[in-house]
Amino acid sequence: MPIDAAKALAAEPRTGEITWNHKDVLLYHLGIGAGRPATDPDELRYTLESRLHVLPSFATVAGNGSPGVISGLSMPGVEVDLARVLHGGQTLRLHRPIPAAGTATATGRIAAVYDKGKAAVLVMRTEVADAEGPLWTNDAQIFVRGEGGWGGDRGPSHATDPPTGDPDRTVECPVDEDQALLYRLSGDWNPLHADPDFAKRAGFERPILHGLCTYGITLKAVVDTLLGGDVTRVRGYGTRFAGVVYPGETLRVCMWREQGRVRVTVSAVERDDAPVLADTVVQHS
Repeated sequence: MPIDAAKALAAEPRTGEITWNHKDVLLYHLGIGAGRPATDPDELRYTLESRLHVLPSFATVAGNGSPGVISGLSMPGVEVDLARVLHGGQTLRLHRPIPAAGTATATGRIAAVYDKGKAAVLVMRTEVADAEGPLWTNDAQIFVRGEGGWGGDRGPSHATDPPTGDPDRTVECPVDEDQALLYRLSGDWNPLHADPDFAKRAGFERPILHGLCTYGITLKAVVDTLLGGDVTRVRGYGTRFAGVVYPGETLRVCMWREQGRVRVTVSAVERDDAPVLADTVVQHS
């Protein structure tokens, strides 16, 4: 079997140094649609270095995401065809606010391997700390189609009942035609998001937006709408990727306030509100 769960879990973590500066943060913010309108004081918190606040989802690209999902898929015990790999979900835990520039140590390992029958799920965990202590923990849930069925632990179910009642707030976020081209400059060079021929071979009518770009757009909408624009209030953020987004579409972000958290759904307006993100929760102070 291409995935040896015991060997993967026992493998030594991979550790590397990552660095970032204000230019990386500014580029990331532009890549998720910040700066519209360009002179809005609220947007300048994301686009002007003298006022810079770091949106916590920047953690998914800091240091180009090193050690990263792709390197994790080459860990001992894991030999998979990248064409069978899907990014199923992402969970972020913040230990303290992310500085606009820094140097840190990123430690990556496979934290769990689950048998879903027709697929295996790998939980790729990256823990990042600097000289002052832990900064954040990222978990990427990676589905590998066709690699399940060995009788292993199915793992927890992350599906939750959808929110009920009318949302407290709803915003629409337009995605520019060149959004994926800009976002990929933060480190995800997968041609699926830029090359029409590659996208068609992968089964899509045209290049799709990065799931983690939608992830960032959504967090910004929640922070700006319900958290007073205060990025430091975010404590955690998790989602399941439920569908694709095509550049040029509009995201409908619906938000429900709960104690200490905001529940969110995201859909594509132009495709009859086709689900894009599900089981999405932003935890906050």
